[in-house]
Amino acid sequence: MDPVPALEESLKQPLKSVLGPATAKVMAEHLGLHTAGDLLHHYPRRYEERGQLTHLADLPMDEHVTVVAQVADARLHTFASAKAPRGKGQRLEVTITDGSGRLQLVFFGAGVHKPHKELLPGTRAMFAGKVSVFNRRLQLAHPAYELLRGDGEEAVETWAGALIPIYPATAKLESWKIGKAVQTVLPSAREALDPLPDSLREGRGLLPLPEALLKIHRPHTKADIADARARLKWDEAFVLQVALARRRHADTQLPAVPRVPRPDGILAAFDDRLPFTLTEGQRQVSKEIFDDLATDHPMHRLLQGEVGSGKTLVALRAMLAVVDAGGQAAMLAPTEVLAQQHHRSITEMMGELAEGGMLGGAEHATKVTLLTGSMGAAARRHALLDLATGEAGVVIGTHALIEDRIQFHDLGLVVVDEQHRFGVEQRDALRGKGKQPPHLLVMTATPIPRTVAMTVFGDLETSVLDQLPAGRSPIASHVVPAADKPHFLARAWERVREEVENGHQAYVVCPRIGDEEDDPKKAGKKKSPEDEAEKRPPLAVLDVAGQLAEGPLKGLRVEVLHGRMHPDDKDAVMRRFAAGETDVLVATTVIEVGVNVPNATAMVIMDADRFGVSQLHQLRGRVGRGSAPGLCLLVSEMPEASPARQRLNAVAATLDGFELSRIDLEQRREGDVLGQAQSGARSSLRVLAVIEDEEVIAEARQEAAAVVAADPELERLPGLRTALDALLDEEREQYLEKG
Repeated sequence: MDPVPALEESLKQPLKSVLGPATAKVMAEHLGLHTAGDLLHHYPRRYEERGQLTHLADLPMDEHVTVVAQVADARLHTFASAKAPRGKGQRLEVTITDGSGRLQLVFFGAGVHKPHKELLPGTRAMFAGKVSVFNRRLQLAHPAYELLRGDGEEAVETWAGALIPIYPATAKLESWKIGKAVQTVLPSAREALDPLPDSLREGRGLLPLPEALLKIHRPHTKADIADARARLKWDEAFVLQVALARRRHADTQLPAVPRVPRPDGILAAFDDRLPFTLTEGQRQVSKEIFDDLATDHPMHRLLQGEVGSGKTLVALRAMLAVVDAGGQAAMLAPTEVLAQQHHRSITEMMGELAEGGMLGGAEHATKVTLLTGSMGAAARRHALLDLATGEAGVVIGTHALIEDRIQFHDLGLVVVDEQHRFGVEQRDALRGKGKQPPHLLVMTATPIPRTVAMTVFGDLETSVLDQLPAGRSPIASHVVPAADKPHFLARAWERVREEVENGHQAYVVCPRIGDEEDDPKKAGKKKSPEDEAEKRPPLAVLDVAGQLAEGPLKGLRVEVLHGRMHPDDKDAVMRRFAAGETDVLVATTVIEVGVNVPNATAMVIMDADRFGVSQLHQLRGRVGRGSAPGLCLLVSEMPEASPARQRLNAVAATLDGFELSRIDLEQRREGDVLGQAQSGARSSLRVLAVIEDEEVIAEARQEAAAVVAADPELERLPGLRTALDALLDEEREQYLEKG
């Protein structure tokens, strides 16, 4: 009989039975907490020490804050107003201090009576509210507060600890109310079941879980907090890595058809016609992939590489190896523009080897078929027939490829381009397309720090291409401060003209299309803080193209490209640009990935501060692809000292995508990075910081692999199984239980 459920019963108690329905409702709606166990895992964000008060001097504007401070002064003002014409209106102004700064609190009308009696000079309290500015001074209007003097037993008990926990709170639920709720459920922490194997916990000197939970919520010393956090970090890293290790283990149990290329087949013929030799990195990564393809369980490999490191070439060689072995290979791209681009560049690279079944096709040739959602009925029927008969060895398309009714003859390999735009659901749907699960190669051009790769793509083995092929030109990047130095922007357009006069082409990238006003979905959309700050919307493709064609770039051939154009029009624009018939392409980020026009040497990114670091790096990778050096100009109206400008300076300072991805991660909340990568699945990290805790994650991965190898079903570790169920339950709709 499994003892687990009985032990955990008190942690599974719904909050409404412990705290009452009203509080439980707010906790569920605003914090996503439903049970006593959920609340125990809602850890304090930071701690206040008695006698060492919060720094009021550096409070953030417009944020909901909790501060501990002392009342320095309280004054009641009476005034006349529309509601109280006889001078009976009342306003209470309270000044609080913490030694580092002063903050004004203000209460109006009927709300002044209680604070007027309680907030006397010398009183210490916790205050929570939204920071605003009035008469050039920081203030909190009508803050909620909790006295710290301890008039009654309850207050003395609640705040008796030397350290006051400050919880992630909301306007509807102040930190101390969460603190009181936690105190109510804290006794049940003693029954928390430990997910870590004893040997691992003792070997690493980690606290037992019940003790860690008590210490994180009611620490007496800073050492208590450090010990508790170290333990809880291990839990998060380890349980996550066990889930991923189990997925990897399950994958090795699946059958797959080994695909070994013939020594004299299409791959050999392709290699013979390559006009250059492969880089050492390309050879090494190809060997890793070919070794995987030769095994009888499916390859699951992540191929990440610098912009322009030749990932497409490596992927194409893997696809041709599978064609040699009698199978088909499919490449999935996130957009139609990119699918068409891949189709074009792959057919060009293969030459007559892509003309299978046609007159003039080479001896080992195969057919390269494109399948997208917007194809005409006749072309689509033709393409579907090629897939079903096996006539097409290489198929390129968007996720239209994984619709139920599409049949492959013998799908042996799936290459997914740009994983972060491509949900795990889709790649799992593809698994059902082969007679046995196909091999899988995921390509990402956004370099990912090692720990994120281990956390987000932990079920995939990783190959890295970090060498650029010979013949790649350097790209010079500069920030153009349009607000401080408008003449710099004029010079930027001169540089574009110079590039065109030298026979080259240029991109101008804008954050917005410009016809959003006509789109009912976009009407009434909330403006971003940047828009509000600058009192202007982001620059738009349609506006900028018109201004350039009439102004600084007059006489040049300027065209536009954006996501809402008809696919045929997009393709026609790209073809003209690739053929050199257009001088300047004004586009949105549809050109971010995979677009390859070696003659384009300059790129101007308007409102560059509105793009993420990796997105800028991706965009910049579109120039410098030929023999002439590339130029990337990052135009921004943001002031010199702003974080946005510092971000742009970082991008201008290095071409190393792995370095930039670390900067990106340090500057953004972790949940964004992990959430973006897997539609929210990883933002459940609470104390684990992906960059700082690199060692913990790497060690947890090793430990997890060993535990799963010894006991795949975790039969000897009921606590770990319970924790895993909780994690998977939380991500039910998400990543891990797929496949």
